[in-house]
Amino acid sequence: MKLIFATNNSHKLTELQALLGSSYELLSLNDIGCHEEIPEDQPTLEGNSRQKAFYIFDRYGLTCFADDTGLEIDALNGNPGVFSARYAGKDKDSNANMDKVLNQLEKINNRKARFRTVITLIIDGEEKLFEGIVEGKIIREKRGKGGFGYDPIFVPDGFDHTFAEMQPDDKNKISHRGRAVEKLVHYLKSL
Repeated sequence: MKLIFATNNSHKLTELQALLGSSYELLSLNDIGCHEEIPEDQPTLEGNSRQKAFYIFDRYGLTCFADDTGLEIDALNGNPGVFSARYAGKDKDSNANMDKVLNQLEKINNRKARFRTVITLIIDGEEKLFEGIVEGKIIREKRGKGGFGYDPIFVPDGFDHTFAEMQPDDKNKISHRGRAVEKLVHYLKSL
């Protein structure tokens, strides 16, 4: 089965293809010739996920899904949340985003945080939402070279290593995106 994933983020594509396995061929926006910037101006992860998925479905009529992910930090009232990718500015600079979070939490002991992913799948105009959450904490310095985004400063509950220090397969088994994709795959297999 071919699925359009409404992204050109190569990290996400690689991660998702590994999670989906060989039963599904994952196509990016580039693969379908979509080169325009897809709007993401909703106030929630659910809203952005839906907006991106319907943007592709309405223009291309293809089975597709989109995700939106946010890092929600308790001491920052759930921020960066829906603004995670652009927290330090519109350039989507992961290091600047992490530095801003670390600076904001510098004198704060409550480091509790969660990653949350919402996936919207559209098949024949019908919409399904899937959510994945992983609880954890923000550490005080960046560690690890793997992963992307905030992975070097996030340690999931029950582990001593950041997402960036984990092997991709190990991260995928417990990650927010992995949990949301697991629900997506379970649904697709039930069709």
